[in-house]
Amino acid sequence: MDKKKIGIIGATGYTGSELVRILTNHPGVDISVITSESRAGELISDVHPFLQGIADQKLISLNQILDYELDLVFLALPHGVSMDFVKRFSDQKFKIIDLSGDFRLSSASVYKDWYGTDHIYPEGMEKAVFGCPELFFNEIRNATLVANPGCFPMSAILGVAPLLSEGIVNADPLIIDSKTGVTGAGITAKAVNLYSNVNDNFKAYGLKRHRHTIEMQEILNRASGKETLIQFTPHLLPVDRGILSTIYARPTKRLDEDELRDIYKGFYSGAPFVRLRKQAPATKDVRGSNYCDIYPVYDERTNMVIVISVIDNLIKGASGVAIQNMNIMFGLGESTGLNQVPLNP
Repeated sequence: MDKKKIGIIGATGYTGSELVRILTNHPGVDISVITSESRAGELISDVHPFLQGIADQKLISLNQILDYELDLVFLALPHGVSMDFVKRFSDQKFKIIDLSGDFRLSSASVYKDWYGTDHIYPEGMEKAVFGCPELFFNEIRNATLVANPGCFPMSAILGVAPLLSEGIVNADPLIIDSKTGVTGAGITAKAVNLYSNVNDNFKAYGLKRHRHTIEMQEILNRASGKETLIQFTPHLLPVDRGILSTIYARPTKRLDEDELRDIYKGFYSGAPFVRLRKQAPATKDVRGSNYCDIYPVYDERTNMVIVISVIDNLIKGASGVAIQNMNIMFGLGESTGLNQVPLNP
């Protein structure tokens, strides 16, 4: 089988470097193009030295990509920039997986409300498929534009979707309390991710209006068939990668632990990267892998369902699920190139 030709647009950040790291050993693709406007002419291993001797490809400008016949491109670009690319190259044959938030939401008006800027290509929002393979496998298979999920939504949606699909918890409200490592803020230095602000510290941020809230809410509306109301609060941990989400939901009836686990087993029976755990998972249980580890429990005393959902934010929360989506779009095995064992400790 001929290998598919892949482009990575914007490879100087964390998600771009993770795409290069994983795809370098993917048996079904060749990385034909890696772009960077700020570092064009340099090697990807000059930007990310851990790739030296492994991936030493020269970075090119975005303006040169039409010199290559590509089958698919990954957009590892900031929010607000990806939409420019998709609009500019909408008539090209290559498929697109966008890792930004530009095409995840339902409309341009919702995007402006939560992202604070106008959307210049709403036509793309209409055709984009939300890239959660565990929920939308068939849609992804036929897609030409996939909106990769946000990292927080990936952990939360997988954690609560089985409960909502079975209608066994109230959808209003759902409480989602998430903790993340500093790589979620991106590679660019900001006050929030300076060592002096992160080390020996722990804080909440984005209260009430974090932009991932609406993404969770819209997708879970589809999973439940009814309106959900999400109370989402993210927290920053002094670690480099990983997300742990704790989800609280009020059941519509009395449950027992066996019934709860059977619901999750059935819902994720064909999902290669969702592991139903026997004990509460930690971020190191999934570090460096494409797994989402889930642990649902029922508290009889409070009549609450509690779900722990853990992912590596750079892999299952970004680059790994993007490659999983690519595999589906090309008709490859869903797990191809993604069988990394978690790195623990």
